[in-house]
Amino acid sequence: MSTEVCPVPPRAATEQPEAKSAVSLDVWRNEWKTLLTILVVFLGAYYLPVGSARFDNAVLESFHLLKWYAQEHVLLCLVPAFFIAGAIGVFVSQASVIRYLGARANKVLAYGVASVSGTILAVCSCTVLPLFAGIYRMGAGLGPASAFLYSGPAINILAIVLTARVLGIQLGLARAVGAVLFSVIIGLAMHFIFRKEEQEKVDAQMAMPEPEATRPLWQTSLYFASMVAVLVFANWGKPEATSGFFSTVHAIKWILTGAAAAFLGLLLARWFGLGWARLAAVGVPTALAAVLFPEQIVAFTIGSVGLAIATSTDCGPMREWFNASWAFAKQILPLLFFGILVSGILLGRPGHEGLIPSEWVATLVGGNSLSANLFASVVAAFMYFATLTEVPILLGLIGSGMGDGPALALLLAGPALSLPNMLVLRSIMGTKKTVVFVGLVIVLATVTGMFYGWLVG
Repeated sequence: MSTEVCPVPPRAATEQPEAKSAVSLDVWRNEWKTLLTILVVFLGAYYLPVGSARFDNAVLESFHLLKWYAQEHVLLCLVPAFFIAGAIGVFVSQASVIRYLGARANKVLAYGVASVSGTILAVCSCTVLPLFAGIYRMGAGLGPASAFLYSGPAINILAIVLTARVLGIQLGLARAVGAVLFSVIIGLAMHFIFRKEEQEKVDAQMAMPEPEATRPLWQTSLYFASMVAVLVFANWGKPEATSGFFSTVHAIKWILTGAAAAFLGLLLARWFGLGWARLAAVGVPTALAAVLFPEQIVAFTIGSVGLAIATSTDCGPMREWFNASWAFAKQILPLLFFGILVSGILLGRPGHEGLIPSEWVATLVGGNSLSANLFASVVAAFMYFATLTEVPILLGLIGSGMGDGPALALLLAGPALSLPNMLVLRSIMGTKKTVVFVGLVIVLATVTGMFYGWLVG
């Protein structure tokens, strides 16, 4: 019996043995990585617990959460946010962003503006992402941009008021003070940790020429104010009280939203080159839908789709605006939807369970130990909280024995972070910066929760 020996190809004259060995090692490693990936996927599929009541329910909950998110947040929150982010890239000069939020901007002004932005925006951890991406890519310093990223969903005046009314004035005040301080501390920490990269950004910005302004600042300010007004009023939550300022605004929220949208349309036609015929083609069907349909989201949807069509088929800056907004949507939406599905499988919807039983959470966040505060911060960071939903969730956990410290830790970490938020952040500023940002939020929330629990205990 003979053994066939495979012929060895002749080695090139210029090929070194060491180089060939290094190439072979890289190929070997890549093949093993591929094999391990296939094995992991195979074992996961082989042992997939289909048929288990908890697993099947968790999968169903993930789709319930995705459906709820699509119905409640994509049209009203993300679509306006995408348009605002696109407008930042097209109509705000890079020099203006650098002057007020850049790495060499006045620190008091930059962090002051970024740390209180949430009181105006009142957005969730996902809606703030297009806005963060817009200012970060336009040259905002990592510190002020990170402060804005945290404060946008965390310093929500309505949520803070609701926290004080439902959970007590002490917890509401602690949340307000902690959120403002967190935004500044996190921003300064991100700037310090990545100071070498920030210095490189400063050097690059110093060499940039000052562009000429194409329109007065007050016109651009009114343009952005109208879009922010649409975002804020369309998402104005219903307060507990039946009277007062917040209740009054909620009662007329769609009138205010329509007025802001109409004002935006006039500005687009008057100053930004959108034709009056195109404006009428968007405005008339939107106004008719607002009158004919009691569900105002129908009119909002028609207006949003109409604006997208009008800007995408126009020439000049309007098409640039749509293209920039669409670019943000393509990058962010798939990651958000995937993150929502994973979050739903693990933790379920508010009031419903995923793979992780709610009794485990309630048991592990009792008292004021380091483990209780850390667990509350980590779970809150990965769970998705829509604006205002953290308060009723926390009320149920407190009723199940949650301590005061972990309650504050959840309030400080939860609204600002979520698994979908982290996935998108990684695509915007990289894995390293995302891990550091998430870690800072969790550590600060844990330490603050322990201190608060000790203070009120």
